[in-house]
Amino acid sequence: MVSEKTLISKITWRLMPFLGILYLIAYIDRQNVSFAKLQMVGDLGLSEYAYGLGASLFFIGYFIFEVPSNLLLNRFGARLWFARIIISWGLVTIALAYTSSPTMFYILRFLLGVCEAGFFPGVLYLLTLWFPRDYRGRMVGL
Repeated sequence: MVSEKTLISKITWRLMPFLGILYLIAYIDRQNVSFAKLQMVGDLGLSEYAYGLGASLFFIGYFIFEVPSNLLLNRFGARLWFARIIISWGLVTIALAYTSSPTMFYILRFLLGVCEAGFFPGVLYLLTLWFPRDYRGRMVGL
C-alpha cells in the first residue's frame, strides 16, 4: 500500500511544475504590455489615456468571464478547459504582436482577459481536487 506522503509527493511532482510554469507565463504576459508601451505608444499614436484604457481592458474581460469560465471548467473538465485557455490565450497574445490600431489594441486586450479568465481560480479548484485540505495551503504557496 502506498503511503499518503508518497502519493502527495508523486502528485506534487507531476502537477506543480506544469502549473507553476503556466502561472509564471501568465504573470509575464500581464507585464508584457508595460514593456511594449514605449514602442507601442509611438507606433500606434496612442495617448497615455488610450494606453491606460487598453491595458485595463484585460482586467475587465478577466473579471466578467472569470465565474463563467470556472463553471465551464467544472462542466468540461480541467484537461480540456485548461487546453482551451492556453490555446486561445496564446493565439490572442500572438495577435497582439500585430496590433496596428488603438481599436485593435483595445479589442485584443479585452479578448486576452476573456481567454485567460478563470485560469488562477481554476488552478485553485484543481488543487482542491488533487490535494487534501492539510496540503492545499502549501501547494498554493508553492
